[in-house]
Amino acid sequence: MRWMFAIAGLGALAWGAWLALDFAGRHDASQAAAWFIGGPIVHDGVVAPAVGIGGLVLTRVVPRAWRVPVAVGAVLSGVLGLLAMPLLWRPFGVAANPGLHDADYVLRLSITLGLVWLGVAIAGVIRARNTDAARGRARG
Repeated sequence: MRWMFAIAGLGALAWGAWLALDFAGRHDASQAAAWFIGGPIVHDGVVAPAVGIGGLVLTRVVPRAWRVPVAVGAVLSGVLGLLAMPLLWRPFGVAANPGLHDADYVLRLSITLGLVWLGVAIAGVIRARNTDAARGRARG
């Protein structure tokens, strides 16, 4: 069974190498270097420490019953922000799609994030009540 995963992984690796060579061939060397070298440096120097510090703050500040909902909300907010970034940063950052580019992305992202954090609040209240109820049963 492992050999099937190994073959699939090697195929994905070959496809990624092919796309990387194609990208480097169509663009100048500085743009390819910025993408392949600058991206990991920014990730390791900025994104990873920020996520680590955020997780540390989450465990120190947020009450135990709220930790999981807040963590899920933070992850969903990050993923939604990353997915929306090309359209927020440049109005036509992706291939044209009829009906897609005439939207208010900031409003739609704000509504979606509001719904995510509303779900976090509801889940946090339910977990806090269940925790309080469990403590009451343990005492009584």
